[in-house]
Amino acid sequence: MKGFHSTRVILPEGEREAWVLIDNGIIKDIVTALPSSNDVELTELGNKILMPGIIDTHVHINEPGRTEWEGFDTATKSAIAGGLTALVDMPLNSSPVTTSAKAFDEKLKAAAGKLHTSVGFWGGIVPGNDNEIEPLIKKGVLGFKAFLTHSGIDDFPNATEEDLRKAMPIIARHNLPLLVHCELTDAHKRETNNEQPATRNDSYTNYLNSRPKKWEDDAIAIMIRLCAEFNCRTHIVHLSSANSLQQIAEAKQRGLPLTVETGQHYLYFNAEDILDGQTQFKCAPPIREKENNDQLWQALKDGLINFVATDHSPATPSLKEIESGDFMKAWGGIASIQFALPVLWTAAKKRDGNFSDIVRWLCENPAKLAGLENRKGKIAIGYDADLVVVNEEKSFTVDEACCHHKHKVSPYMGETLYGVVEQTYLAGEKVYDDGKFQLLNKGRALLK
Repeated sequence: MKGFHSTRVILPEGEREAWVLIDNGIIKDIVTALPSSNDVELTELGNKILMPGIIDTHVHINEPGRTEWEGFDTATKSAIAGGLTALVDMPLNSSPVTTSAKAFDEKLKAAAGKLHTSVGFWGGIVPGNDNEIEPLIKKGVLGFKAFLTHSGIDDFPNATEEDLRKAMPIIARHNLPLLVHCELTDAHKRETNNEQPATRNDSYTNYLNSRPKKWEDDAIAIMIRLCAEFNCRTHIVHLSSANSLQQIAEAKQRGLPLTVETGQHYLYFNAEDILDGQTQFKCAPPIREKENNDQLWQALKDGLINFVATDHSPATPSLKEIESGDFMKAWGGIASIQFALPVLWTAAKKRDGNFSDIVRWLCENPAKLAGLENRKGKIAIGYDADLVVVNEEKSFTVDEACCHHKHKVSPYMGETLYGVVEQTYLAGEKVYDDGKFQLLNKGRALLK
C-alpha cells in the first residue's frame, strides 16, 4: 500500500494535515495518523499542498487531421506537467469532426498509445446530425458541444435554434450536458475613432469592438429559454461578458440546470494591457476590460460561475499571424493547458483566494459537468488516486524551455507565475516529477 503525508491536504471539507492511503490506484483511507505497525510505502510531502488532479473539460487537442496544431502526445504531456489528470476533448478541430459515431471511432484510434493523461470526449451538434446523437452516446461521449456562431472550422457549422430543438430533448433524456459557445453574430460594425481606423487589423481595440458583449448576452438568453423549455443540462462555455451575470443568476434562482465556466485568460489578463499586434492574445469571445473581468472574478468567488477551464486552442505560429499581427486573420485560441493551475493561482492569491477555492474551480466542479464526480475531482475514499503536489509559494517564468506545447506560442510567455506543480500521480503512479516525465502512456480513454 502507498501513502502520502502532508500538513496541507485539500479535502472536500477543507485543508488539513492527513495521511492519504492508496491501494490498487484507489484512495483506500484518509487518516489523521498512521498506525504504529503498517506496511505503507510513505511519501512525505511536509507542508507542500496535496490536491486532487485537475480536470479540464475544455481542450482542443486537434487530432486526427490537424496534429500539426497539437495532438494527443504533446497535449497530454503538457497536461501531466501541469497537474491535469483528466481532459475532455472538443469535437470541432479534428478532421473528421466528432459529429458521427464513425468519426468518433477514428478519434479513439488516433488516441491509442498517446494518452499520457486520461481523456474523455464531447460529441458535436451541427445542422442535420440529430440522428447521430444516440450512436455517439452509445460510443461513450460525455456530452455535446454546439456553436451559435461560426466555429472557425467549416466542417463544424453553427447550430440554429431549430437544430437545438431537435437535439436537446435527446440529450436531456440521457441527462448529459450540452455545452454552448454563446455568440450571436449580427450586422454589428466595429466602433472606430480617428486613432483606430477600421483598416487597422493589428489593433486589439478594433478586434475587441468587433465582438461585442451583446453577441454573448443575446445567445445566453436563447440558451436559458431553451434550457427551461427542455430541462436539458446546459453549460455556457468561456463566459467573458459580465453583462450576462444577472440573467444567469436569475436562471439559477429558478432552479434551471444551467452551469457556467470562464477561462483563465479572462481572469488574468485585461484588454487595456494587450498591445496592438499581439495575436497570441486573440480568442473568441475576446479578453475584455478590467472592470468587466473584476465582475467575472466576483461571480466566480460567489459561485455564480461554476468553474474555470483553459479552452486550450493552439495553432501553428503562421495561423496565429505572429509575424503580421493581424487580429482579423489570426486563429482565435489561447494556448495554455500546462499553465492552468499557476495562472489561476497567481491571479487568485492577489484576491485572497485559497487552495480550497482552486480545487473547487479546477477539480470538483469540472468533474460534475463531465459526469466524473463519483470517481474524480476529490481526495476522498473510493476515488481514483489522481493526485498533484504543489509548491504554492515557488514561482517560475514561462519560457520555451519549460513549455511542452507543440508550439511555444502563448500569451503567458514571459509571465512569472506562482504555484509550481512538482509531482503528478495517475492512479497512484508517479508520472511527472520535478520537471521530468517518469511514466508515459498511463492515461486512458474516459467513456461514459
